[in-house]
Amino acid sequence: MLGVLGVVLAGCSSGNNAVDEGPNKKELVAAVGENEKQEGENTEEMAGKTAAQYYYTANEGGSISKIDAATNTIINTIELEGSVHNVQVSPDGKIIGATLVPETGGHDEEDESHEEEGGHGEGNSGKALFFDVESDELIKEVEVGNHPAHIVFTENGNFAVVTNNEDNNISVIDMASYEVVNTVETGIGPHGFRISADSQKAYIANMGEDTVSVVNLETMKEEKRIKVGAVPVTAGVTSDGKTLVATLNAENALAVVDLETEKVEKIEVGVGPAQVYVDVNDEFAYVANQGTKDAPSNSVTVIELALRKATAEIITGKGAHGVVTSPDNKKVYVTNMFEDTVSIIDKGQNKVIETIEVKGVPNGISITE
Repeated sequence: MLGVLGVVLAGCSSGNNAVDEGPNKKELVAAVGENEKQEGENTEEMAGKTAAQYYYTANEGGSISKIDAATNTIINTIELEGSVHNVQVSPDGKIIGATLVPETGGHDEEDESHEEEGGHGEGNSGKALFFDVESDELIKEVEVGNHPAHIVFTENGNFAVVTNNEDNNISVIDMASYEVVNTVETGIGPHGFRISADSQKAYIANMGEDTVSVVNLETMKEEKRIKVGAVPVTAGVTSDGKTLVATLNAENALAVVDLETEKVEKIEVGVGPAQVYVDVNDEFAYVANQGTKDAPSNSVTVIELALRKATAEIITGKGAHGVVTSPDNKKVYVTNMFEDTVSIIDKGQNKVIETIEVKGVPNGISITE
């Protein structure tokens, strides 16, 4: 979204003014040339900011894969003791956060179906881990609740929020001290979620019931629960804060909610939808259809939000689960849990242009800006 500055130069001359036209014209040309040079530098600088460096996958087998976005090659694997369910890059692009469940109670790699109430095993206290993006070094390990699912940073960088699936609450971590400063109750089985662009509210899909919890991150209280449909796995929200989306795993649908009226519309997607991601322009929502281990789905449904309509179905790999769009809005990245791959989709073509192997059951995915 670039503004274009148009400069119109007009002149009229006669008599003595014509004598000065030569040097004045040279100065104007020089000035325009300098402006064009500066404009080019600004464009390059902006392009540098929007081009992703890395993307990360959370691997249930016990690792985080760091992948070069330019070459789609794995440049590092961070090995961990336990099951890594979700990863998230901080808004400033400097920190990668991850949720870790101990080895004694990781996800069942044979069937990450999200069909059971809550969707996870019981009694698995976990951790939020924070790594430096450039060095990959561990910055801090923070104890959270039982079976942490997703982690999301507030846009202002003040907090990281973790859903504790078996405790029916969230842990709010202060990013200045890396300490849990609040624990907020939610619905049953909180799982995937997003935080509003103004950093004020978290919209949390409660897998054990048919609701999305709206948590006020200023008062640190649950404001209300919005009924959306059966087994919501992950929620998302548009940047203007007006529209909520949630995948309904048991209904093979995406719930689209007007947050002013709380009116819910349901759009049919593929079988067993897992994650959903709203692109940077709030134009499309991308739904990863996972299915089950025994009967895997292998597609992403593209929803045009203005039309409230599915406009494309993109074939990916088996068990499409995590999904994210690139900062420049040109690509979509999807983890395929049941074949250990990541699909890279060209948004313009709605087509997979490359598939790479990522071992260890890739689940959540996040990308740097």
